Amino acid sequence: MTSSAPDLDISDSHLPAPTQALHESVAQSLQNYFNKLDGHAPEDLYRLVIEEVERPLLDAVMRYCKGNQTKAAQYLGLNRGTLRKKLKQYELS
Repeated sequence: MTSSAPDLDISDSHLPAPTQALHESVAQSLQNYFNKLDGHAPEDLYRLVIEEVERPLLDAVMRYCKGNQTKAAQYLGLNRGTLRKKLKQYELS
């Protein structure tokens, strides 16, 4: 029996209603980014994508946990020290 992870359905009041899976949204955003480069080479793309995804992820989980860092770290699969470091990095604490 093979199980696959369900598509992540994320919605927020400032985002349009989700009509596609998260990975599809990321792929489309990257394609739009590449199209806007107009032939120029991207720089530090991995860091850019991680920061663009990580900040809203941390923010959403912290709101969901009502600021409880222990719960948030558990949900994210991070230790609490790492979570605190990332919250500080993105000025979310």
